Amino acid sequence: MKQQNAIQLFEDKKVRTLWNEEQEKWYISIIDVIEILTNSDRPRKYWSDLKAKLKKEGSELSEKIGQLKMQSADGKFYLTDVADTEQLFRLIQSIPSPKAEPFKLWLAQLASERLDEMQDPELTIDRALAQYLQLGYSENWINQRIKSIEIRKELTDEWKKRGLKEGQQFASLTDIITKAWAGKTTKEYKILKGLKKENLRDNMTNTELILNMLAEASTKDISQAVKPKDFEASKKVAKQGGNVAKVAMIELEAKTGRKVVSPLNAKSILPENNTAKKLNPKKPKK
Repeated sequence: MKQQNAIQLFEDKKVRTLWNEEQEKWYISIIDVIEILTNSDRPRKYWSDLKAKLKKEGSELSEKIGQLKMQSADGKFYLTDVADTEQLFRLIQSIPSPKAEPFKLWLAQLASERLDEMQDPELTIDRALAQYLQLGYSENWINQRIKSIEIRKELTDEWKKRGLKEGQQFASLTDIITKAWAGKTTKEYKILKGLKKENLRDNMTNTELILNMLAEASTKDISQAVKPKDFEASKKVAKQGGNVAKVAMIELEAKTGRKVVSPLNAKSILPENNTAKKLNPKKPKK
């Protein structure tokens, strides 16, 4: 069963999804949907209570809910309650929310767009561009981010080829690469930038993205050259790939006198945001 994890956006809020190629349907994180529809700060508790209520009412919906591994805020993959679009339509009827109808329209559009993308893969890139523009990123940054996604996929494809497992092993190797070039694990890096659930790469500056791409591309190239036989050997390769970017970073910092890895957020330093401040300056106090 071929599956592909992806993050979708509903009103600028992220929804974890997984596309099943054989069934040609989306599976969507129920917790993410409940958090959006209810604005609850305890969506898991809300879902637990709702499941009990549905079961008490004799509904078979909660019994048909499955679990799939999806990426959590810590970068690792855990089993998460998911529903396909048909199940979600039924589930939303049990959740009083003014966002229910807009969310149903979004679900219908999501399914239609995915089928279109299967016929024309370029649409995937176009929609990614549109989403990042909607979130306020610059076109220059977006081009780097799209390239970073391509390089990341090439690396994970290489890891799969070496028999490595998605989830814990992928997360461990990613930490090794990041630690090697940036001096921080993914978790430490996110803490530096003040992130919680947000994607680290979505909050890197252009320079950070470029060095991270160099680290991952180097890891992939070294892996293809030496052909590591197991996870332990791949860990050594990951460190070597990260060190390539570290050398470049040290050289750059020596020339500029500025640290590359910083708390700066990609969106906080956008030219558009600075322009907006100039167009809407604060009025002086009288």
